[in-house]
Amino acid sequence: MKQENSSEKTTTDGRLFRRFSAVTIIAVYLLILVGGIVRSTGSGMGCPDWPKCFGNWVPPTEVSQLPEDYKEVYAQQRAEKNGKFVRYLLALGFEEEAYQIQNDPSILVEEDFNVVKTWTEYVNRLIGAVIGILIFGTFVLSVRYWKTDKTIVVLSFLAFVLVGFQGWIGSIVVSTNLLQWLITVHMLLALLIVCLLIYVYYRSKRSVLNLKVEGANKLVIIIIICMAATLVQIVLGTQVREAIDVIAERLVRTEWIENLGIRFKIHRSYSILLLAIHIYLARLLYIKNEGQMLLKRGAGLLLLIVAVEAISGAVMAYFGVPAFIQPLHLLLGTMITGLQYYLLLLIKNKNERLSLAR
Repeated sequence: MKQENSSEKTTTDGRLFRRFSAVTIIAVYLLILVGGIVRSTGSGMGCPDWPKCFGNWVPPTEVSQLPEDYKEVYAQQRAEKNGKFVRYLLALGFEEEAYQIQNDPSILVEEDFNVVKTWTEYVNRLIGAVIGILIFGTFVLSVRYWKTDKTIVVLSFLAFVLVGFQGWIGSIVVSTNLLQWLITVHMLLALLIVCLLIYVYYRSKRSVLNLKVEGANKLVIIIIICMAATLVQIVLGTQVREAIDVIAERLVRTEWIENLGIRFKIHRSYSILLLAIHIYLARLLYIKNEGQMLLKRGAGLLLLIVAVEAISGAVMAYFGVPAFIQPLHLLLGTMITGLQYYLLLLIKNKNERLSLAR
C-alpha cells in the first residue's frame, strides 16, 4: 500500500512539474512577443533606468512629475553604468565593442517623456518579473528529481540564473540606448532559455514516451539542417532589423523596404528555401510515421508556423513593414526554433532507447 501511494505521489508530482514547466515555456514566448511590441513601437527607451522606471517602481503618467533636468540626470546615470560595462568588455577582449560604446555620443541621447512608451516598456518589465518567478517555481518543483535525475534540477537552476543574467543584459540594452548587437545577444539568450526549459520538460516526460520512429537517423539529420538554416535566417533577420533601425531615423515607413539593400533580398528569398526544407521534413514524418500522432501533430504545427512566418514576412515586404506584424514575425521565428528542438528530442529519444537496449 505504501509503495502504491509513493508511486501515485511520484506520478502526480511529475505531472505537476510538466504542466508548470509547460506554462513557463508559454509565458517566455509571451514575453518575447511583448518584447517585439516594445521594439516595433519604439518603446525600448520608455524607461531610461533599470530596474526602476524614472526612479520609481510605478512610473509617472505626466512629464510634470519629473524634475526639469530629468534628461541630464538619467543620461549621467547611464554614462556611469556604461563605463562599468566598458571595463567588463575590455577585460574580456571585446575592444571594438567597448570603443563603440565609449565614442558614440548618440548612446547618451535622452528621449522626451512619452507616457505610452513608458508604460509599454513598464508592462514588458512586469511580465519579465513574472517569468522570473515562474522559472524559479520550475526550479523549486524540479528538486523532487534530485535523486532520480539531477540533470533536471541543474538545468532548471541554470535557466533561473540565465533569467537573472538576461535581466542584467536588458539593463545594459537600456543604458546603451538600444545598442544593436546587444539587442541581438538579448534575443539569442531568450532562445537559449526557451531551449533549456523545453529540454527540462522533455527530460521529465521521456520515461512515459512510447515512440516508434521510422528512419530516425535520417530525420535527426534533416531536423539539424532545419535548425541550422533557421538560425542563419534569424541572424539575417536581426541584421535587417538593425538596418531598419538606422534608416527609420531619416525615412518614412513606406520607404524602408526599398532602401534595405541586398541583406533584405537574401533574407526574403531564403524563406522559400526554409519552407521547402520543412515541407520535406513534414512529409517524412507523415509518410513513415503514420501511427505516431505526437510526431505528426508536431510536424504539422511546425510546417504551419513556418508558412505563416513566410506570409508575415511577405506582408512586411509588400505593405511597408506594418508595426503590428513585426512582433508576430519575431514570435513565430522563435516558436519555429522551439518546435524543431522538441521534435529533435523526441526522435533522439527513440535512438537513446535503442542504444540502451543493446
